[in-house]
Amino acid sequence: MARQCPPNTFSYSIKPGDTFYSIAQRYDTTVPALVSANPGIDFNNLQPGMTICVPRQKQYPSCPEGNYYTIKANDTFFSIARNFNISVDDLREANPAVNPDKLITGQVICIPLATPPVRCPAGTQTYTIQRGDTYYSIAQRFNTTVQRLNSLNPGLNPNYLLIGQQICVPNNH
Repeated sequence: MARQCPPNTFSYSIKPGDTFYSIAQRYDTTVPALVSANPGIDFNNLQPGMTICVPRQKQYPSCPEGNYYTIKANDTFFSIARNFNISVDDLREANPAVNPDKLITGQVICIPLATPPVRCPAGTQTYTIQRGDTYYSIAQRFNTTVQRLNSLNPGLNPNYLLIGQQICVPNNH
């Protein structure tokens, strides 16, 4: 199975004798950036043929849930925090190496999962967002509509779903 690499990285197949240090040197990145982009990989036990993700930027934030976001023109920490329904303080804490006053288009940051637990109304259940989910795909899975999901989850922007976030969906009967 091909490894899914975060945004602003590329996949690399380990060759005999490769180390994170030699890969970092070859691709002008750092060992900590490689470690952050490859959670769960034992960098002391690299095997030929194994696929890792190599960052295209030197500083790559650690992001346990894998919710990466690429800065767009005119983004601010305030607008990003508002879109993902998190606090600016949580966003700053998740990205200590990023200067919020000097965001760079194309820079990758981590969006922390800082949403409160969800209480769903009767006749519904919680669903945990998985990688690749959209309101449309979730609506199809639960035999409902995007409009119904919007009404069950007021205040949630469907264009900014986070992996691990919980939303309310109709019970599947």
